[in-house]
Amino acid sequence: MRANNGSAGPTGLPVTDAAPSERGDAARNRVLLLDAARKLISEHGTDSITMDDVATAAGVGKGTLFRRFGSRAGLMIVLLDESEKIQQQAFMFGPPPLGPGAPPLERLLAYGRERLSFVWNHHALLSDAGRDSQTRFSAPMTLHRTHVRTLLEAADTTGDVDAQADALLALLDADYVTHQLIDLGNSLDAQGDAWESLAHKLCGR
Repeated sequence: MRANNGSAGPTGLPVTDAAPSERGDAARNRVLLLDAARKLISEHGTDSITMDDVATAAGVGKGTLFRRFGSRAGLMIVLLDESEKIQQQAFMFGPPPLGPGAPPLERLLAYGRERLSFVWNHHALLSDAGRDSQTRFSAPMTLHRTHVRTLLEAADTTGDVDAQADALLALLDADYVTHQLIDLGNSLDAQGDAWESLAHKLCGR
């Protein structure tokens, strides 16, 4: 994902946008690499795919792959980009209660359930990207934290808002969601209930 430094949503959050224009060969290689990665992931799953596999399937050198995406985690982030942009647009500009127009606590509750579904649908890619600190804490990825923190402040929560935002977002970590669902049998609905319970307690209502 790429943050657009020239525009912002109503809360001052950056909006992801398209990448700058590329030279013809660079753009062509990018498409080849992303198409190859998507195909391999759909056939074999994320965990078994290596950068060598992607480069070979795309018919380009591994050096080209690393120059374009930086790391395996960087590639995972780009693969998430389109879906992430759709969700970001929804919670920043879409209809309430996820988007503006609803009270902040209602928006926070709606965001938690929406994000849980997103995390589960993309858990393998999110887990892989989260292993690299450069992508886990990149500006586009921290947009979600800023959104949660902003809603907590707007809901007049007291105490350390940064710690509260981190506590809520820990419930949306891809590995945690997967563990809860697969290993412990806690459904997404049950995890959504846990998010709502914590959000209510933090907001004092």
